[in-house]
Amino acid sequence: MSEDEQHEEPREVPDGDPGDEQHNGMSRKNFIIAAGLSAMAVPATMGAAKADAPGRAAEAKAPALTPTPSCDDGDDPTPPQTEGPYFKRNSPERSNLVEPGMPGTKLTVSGVVYSRSCKVVANALLDFWQADTYGNYDNYGFRLRGHQFTDSAGRFSLSTIVPGLYPGRTRHIHVKVQAPYQRVLTTQLYFPGEPRNQTDTIFDPALLMNVSNGPNGRVATFDFVLTVP
Repeated sequence: MSEDEQHEEPREVPDGDPGDEQHNGMSRKNFIIAAGLSAMAVPATMGAAKADAPGRAAEAKAPALTPTPSCDDGDDPTPPQTEGPYFKRNSPERSNLVEPGMPGTKLTVSGVVYSRSCKVVANALLDFWQADTYGNYDNYGFRLRGHQFTDSAGRFSLSTIVPGLYPGRTRHIHVKVQAPYQRVLTTQLYFPGEPRNQTDTIFDPALLMNVSNGPNGRVATFDFVLTVP
């Protein structure tokens, strides 16, 4: 199948794919956590040694640890998944896929696109496509298909409907995400609590959205982490 459609001429994609940073066999996140624990242990030991010395402090303050960023410190990029047979190039640029009279439960999906270093990615391309409420894809037009770009804060928002089920698959939404002039991430987003999540061989729990009920339908969030600096 094809890679990704573009709002403009296809972006140049460099060769190579950055790998995970390692520190003597540990991931960057685990290395940082281990270093932080060691830092706490040193003042505690010194405090115990000074407890019997008159006029000296018995305790030493441990340094505060920086909270883990919302993008998981960049150690876990969003996993790729198969494109499937229904992707089409040249979808219209739009953030609202709902058409007048379209049946189905309204759904809003929003989030942020991050880099591996937890920096927001502005002007990232997101190209969505999905089945309708009956589990059918529009392979002739662009119904429930569209692309958009993140704003200066890396944010995106999609208005659509909850996709229907079809044989062999659980409920899902397809998406391609691309930072400017970088490689395309092709993946899928899933809904929690779906019985078919247990039997769909493509399903990945790392791609579950946070989904709740809103005043006008369902509300979902998901943040992407791309393998870019």
